[in-house]
Amino acid sequence: MAHRAQGLRRDCYAAVDIGASSGRVVVGFVEDGLIRLEEVHRFDNRQVRRNGHDCWDVELLSSELVRGLALCKEAGFAPKSVGIDTWGVDFVLLDAEDNLVGDAVAYRDSRTAGMYEVADAIMAPEELYRRCGLQRQPFNTIYQLLALQREHPEQLEAADSFLMIPDYLNFLLTGEKAIEYTNASTTGLLNAETGAWDETVMEAFGIPRRLFRNVTHAGACLGPVRPEIARAIGYDTRVVLPATHDTGSAYLAVPACDLPAVFLSSGTWSLLGVENRSPICAEAAFRENFTNEGGYHFRYRFLKNIMGLWMIQSIRRELNGITYVVDEKAIRKGRLHQYMRVEGLGHEVGFADLIKAADEAEAAGVTASIVNVNDERFLSPDSMIEEICAACEESGQPVPETLGELMHCVYESLALCYREAVEGLSQLAGHEYASINIVGGGCRDGHLNRRTAEVCGLPVYAGPVEGTALGNLAVQMLADGVFPNLRAVRAAIAESFDVQKVEP
Repeated sequence: MAHRAQGLRRDCYAAVDIGASSGRVVVGFVEDGLIRLEEVHRFDNRQVRRNGHDCWDVELLSSELVRGLALCKEAGFAPKSVGIDTWGVDFVLLDAEDNLVGDAVAYRDSRTAGMYEVADAIMAPEELYRRCGLQRQPFNTIYQLLALQREHPEQLEAADSFLMIPDYLNFLLTGEKAIEYTNASTTGLLNAETGAWDETVMEAFGIPRRLFRNVTHAGACLGPVRPEIARAIGYDTRVVLPATHDTGSAYLAVPACDLPAVFLSSGTWSLLGVENRSPICAEAAFRENFTNEGGYHFRYRFLKNIMGLWMIQSIRRELNGITYVVDEKAIRKGRLHQYMRVEGLGHEVGFADLIKAADEAEAAGVTASIVNVNDERFLSPDSMIEEICAACEESGQPVPETLGELMHCVYESLALCYREAVEGLSQLAGHEYASINIVGGGCRDGHLNRRTAEVCGLPVYAGPVEGTALGNLAVQMLADGVFPNLRAVRAAIAESFDVQKVEP
């Protein structure tokens, strides 16, 4: 192969893609006009309980990403550049000596309870949306900072800089501090029109502007990794900013078919929306709780944040005994758990088991109960199964008594929510959409793809699975001149990866 040095392939790039439950390091390169991927490392991401809060183990993430970059060399690669993407909204504070101030509290932690009322007394939510264009979610960075003001004002006083999670990991690699635009747009502090920090909002909420560096855009190079990092991984490389918010990277990788198309990044969250050239901060968009998140090269992701596969992932963990809380409610509905434990007898319950159960319930003609998947009660319940059952009972619908009924409920509720989001998009945009293009791990769920096509009445194009890593790599390749523009990258992605069409 071309451009090898000391037996290592150099004409390649590394994407560090970290989600809420796991991370991986993927190497990408172009060969015979096609984009090729090789996963070299996968690791768990975990939350730990510290000082009364659920927190990210950023030390673990740092060590695993360095380990993954070292494993690139073992696999025969010495990437020219590295890009890191993660989820949004979460952050760390550093003092003047660049030591952590406090913990990296996770967005599902309950510390933001009651912050809506506090925030609304400072600035009307409609005005905040008009300025920043961000959906109203309890975990938005602005609400996390309000909670921190009340619990630990001394931490904000001691802090010298604010970095979001991927920014902090980049700092550990390079020593350079930069806040990337797509992730910054999830804070509720960035002005949607200007793409700069909204100093009016910061002043109103008492958030120190001095902590925030000016925003840097995807494609910028932060420079080489520190010498000690280069020694640890066995080669020199540089760090390039991708769209550091994983949804921003995933949207880049959508090989849109049947335009105009709706994009759906399907993973722990379902992010359903479109790409726009300007934000939509109108009152109607606020009422529908659509968000304007920053995209690559001054694009906007106008989308709906839907609870997504988190509910299915939580059910699987619960059935496998990772999370199971017994209380009076669980005992009262204990027959459900007993049945489902029998279902998984002899092996760990996998996603294929859950899909099969939903298929069988649908084939048997079971009428699914419907829950609002975006209800905050499903954000971080002690028992997802019991929360779904309680929601059905409270709404006067049949309570699921089998695993099939439970999964049928979740899948139908998700598909219905997708339809409502597409209808909302159509109304706000003033035109209809021709297809739904799904990328990410959720595009492998054939049951959900089929029901999405049927319920929404639109063809579904499922793939590529590696959407986020591909989008991350795409920006690095664009920065290095491998492709002339985004259109060329998307054409290469469409040619390189399998996309399945599902008719309604």
